[in-house]
Amino acid sequence: TALPLVYSLAPSDLKGQHFVKLTFFCQINNHSGCRGILQNTWLDLGHPFSNKRWDTCAVIGNGGIVANSSCGKMINSADFVIRCNLPPLSDGYEKDVGTKTNLVTANPTILFKKFESLVGRRRPLMEKLSSYGNSMLLLPAFSFGMNTAVCMRTLYTIQDFESAIHPVFINPEYLIKLSKFWHAHGLKEARLSTGVMMTSLALELCDDVHLYGFWPFGIHPFNFKNLTNHYYDDMKPNTNFHSMPVEFSILLQLHRNGVLRLHLGDCQ
Repeated sequence: TALPLVYSLAPSDLKGQHFVKLTFFCQINNHSGCRGILQNTWLDLGHPFSNKRWDTCAVIGNGGIVANSSCGKMINSADFVIRCNLPPLSDGYEKDVGTKTNLVTANPTILFKKFESLVGRRRPLMEKLSSYGNSMLLLPAFSFGMNTAVCMRTLYTIQDFESAIHPVFINPEYLIKLSKFWHAHGLKEARLSTGVMMTSLALELCDDVHLYGFWPFGIHPFNFKNLTNHYYDDMKPNTNFHSMPVEFSILLQLHRNGVLRLHLGDCQ
């Protein structure tokens, strides 16, 4: 049965919901087996992905390997650009990661810690979101009960400030199905990383998927220089939930089989 991938909330209230029905079918070694079934549940409302596929998509994983890569121009040239966890796009990072954004995710941990759960000042979040223009903001409002309140406060803040960004809620049932799929293909971690989720989404929506900033190791594979964990900081990943090296090995397998393309070197 096809499952909605996201709930796209109308500006007025929760009653005006849009839905995307999307099923993830993918043979781990066969790009032709990766396809999405996009279908409107309510045809009069449309849905966030316009019932179409894109030719080229870029998913930016934020790894330190993308620093000094000069990949910004190539990333900006993609038809659809997905970014993870509200990354910085200014202050000189533009050359390496570009600025174009069609969808950006917001990890609730960031909302809790960096923006104090939005129980105080909300303008800092809105200033951050302005970097992403009129892109979609993907929130896991219903994935865990503890996330719902802060995600709803984020939605209301966006509405109150009349922001151009468009919040969408990912369907928790889709995440369960996605987790089971990758578990069957060797990814047995407690929780999928945002990078793997967004790569899965890109394989659903795009014919040609390019990954940047996916490298979970501290040494560059070509120049052997030390790398920070992210291109913008050196905060270490939570190894209690994610197995980044295992995830990378699966992404590398997909690269070798022509399902997607991993960019690990400079783009010039």
